[in-house]
Amino acid sequence: MFDLNAYFAEKIERINAALESILKTTERPDRLLEAMTYSLMAGGKRFRSLLCAAAAEAAGGDLEDVLPAACALEMVHTYSLIHDDLPAMDDDDLRRGQPTCHKAFDEATAILAGDALLTLAFQTLSSIAAGSDQQAVKWLRVIQLISHAAGYCGMIQGQMLDIALEGTQLTLNKLKSMHRLKTGALIEVSSRCGAELVDANSSQIQLLESYAQYIGLAFQVTDDILNVEGDPAIMGKAVGTDKLRQKSTYPSLLGLEESKTFAGKLIDNALQALGSFDQKAEPLRAIARYIIDRKK
Repeated sequence: MFDLNAYFAEKIERINAALESILKTTERPDRLLEAMTYSLMAGGKRFRSLLCAAAAEAAGGDLEDVLPAACALEMVHTYSLIHDDLPAMDDDDLRRGQPTCHKAFDEATAILAGDALLTLAFQTLSSIAAGSDQQAVKWLRVIQLISHAAGYCGMIQGQMLDIALEGTQLTLNKLKSMHRLKTGALIEVSSRCGAELVDANSSQIQLLESYAQYIGLAFQVTDDILNVEGDPAIMGKAVGTDKLRQKSTYPSLLGLEESKTFAGKLIDNALQALGSFDQKAEPLRAIARYIIDRKK
């Protein structure tokens, strides 16, 4: 039986080592670097980088083939969390069981730390020593994919909608659309980059994108459920905040039990998308099941 915990531990150790190496290449240590390191190395799930690696493996590759992209995805994700936690956004005091960046430092430093991580992500991607024109084109494609997913047509647009629509009762379809931008875009591109960097064929890429769309939505549904009934001590952040901010969520629209059923159906669909893949896709299957079983 596949051991997801062992898989996570081995991959996270390699990803964290690569991230630490990138941070150490900065010219001089200072408060900004301290804030960047504080948030980036705070012990997150590394979900997006793990997904990138698992998609690459499903298509016949390895983490080493995609490691710069995996690191860049973590930097982009961490930048988004730093900014989301700011008083002007979600105004959260805790993240991963410790004070948020603006609480541990100050608002200006947190903003700049987020900005620095975002630009460092693309510095990392554009610094790849490509051995051929074909390889250079692949990494340029990855830069384009990630920048689109993280930008105003993707994650940032989703966050803007989330803020603008607080206090508004959305339809289920509109809620899905918003979350596909806010949460799903970076999850989908993580899988896509992993596949493209190891030369997956068009059919594999399409199926892996479909898989990622389903788990991306399931991830957000589960987050909404945990915001209702999660344990703050396990999650490392407060619960009940969605209701306080009058946000439309899956539990508020569907009810708690129906939301759990909906998440389960999404995971079933994700697993079906992997039907033509062999045992190399077992990490992806385990990751899908993990999404709705997680407690944080």
